[in-house]
Amino acid sequence: MGVDSIKEYLRGNVSIICHHNADPDAIGAAYSMEKLIHELDPGAVTEILYPDSASQLSERIINHFKIETSNQSKIFDADTIVVVDTGSLIQLELLQTLIHIKSVKIFIDHHSFDPEIDKIATLYILDETAVASCEIVHDIWQAIGIELPKDVAEALLLGIAFDSKHFSIGTPKTFRTVAHLLEMGATLGGIRETLQSTMDVSEKLARLKSAQRMTLYRVEPWIIVTSSLGSFQPSAARGMLALGADVAVVAGNEKDELKASLRSTEDFYQKTNIHLGNDITKPIAEHFKGAGGGHPTAAGINGYGDADSFLEETADILKKKLERLKSVL
Repeated sequence: MGVDSIKEYLRGNVSIICHHNADPDAIGAAYSMEKLIHELDPGAVTEILYPDSASQLSERIINHFKIETSNQSKIFDADTIVVVDTGSLIQLELLQTLIHIKSVKIFIDHHSFDPEIDKIATLYILDETAVASCEIVHDIWQAIGIELPKDVAEALLLGIAFDSKHFSIGTPKTFRTVAHLLEMGATLGGIRETLQSTMDVSEKLARLKSAQRMTLYRVEPWIIVTSSLGSFQPSAARGMLALGADVAVVAGNEKDELKASLRSTEDFYQKTNIHLGNDITKPIAEHFKGAGGGHPTAAGINGYGDADSFLEETADILKKKLERLKSVL
């Protein structure tokens, strides 16, 4: 993973960057890295950035830990740039410009290997077996040999809880990490309370609109649904699974930009081995001048093009893959 050599770079002026629509794993990893930097260099100047906004749930975490975040960098001569939980440079949107300055560049991620990142990274700390980037940040603290403060343990546990779907997936190592975070003072009760969220009216309406616009495809024994929606695509996709879909694809256009979210059930992935990040969003992203990626059961894409065309093409790819599986069995 390359964590041994990271210590020498975590000092001075450091910008920590999350992906667009930063989720709890990204925020937890960024906050914990910022705390580690100040443990190593009390005089360090740090900032946590994300390009557009954080998710609604992440905003609650930001407020809970009183994290200072921004969309614009105030450090113009960063010694080091740390990018967390980001599988593709395009996910940094306007903050991509920071990656091109002459600084040490450290990427900490648990998504699939990205050759563009590998080309520019001073350190590319990648662990595709980790359920969350917070799991990797925990390993960095351990490798450096500094005991985790309670608030850092809590932030890391929040990120792992979110990306593991409340601990419904993970490796034995994941749960050893969880046990250690609990020993350091984090509590499951505190995590549950923080992650519980109530949808506001706009999110509820978005989910209902997506259901209203739904197109359904049946490839025995699976049900694929697609829908067009301008906002709340991840929430709407999760809602489709709750209604009974095996795979949900929700896409929409914001001005010229295409944003899409894909979700599948764990059962779908286990029985078909179709990885939404590697097998669907990464290949199709090229057709839509963007980048895609993610996990086996949760992935997304940012690009350019018509949302309806994207939905049709994605559904077609999924259907063909499933038909080929049927012919093999």
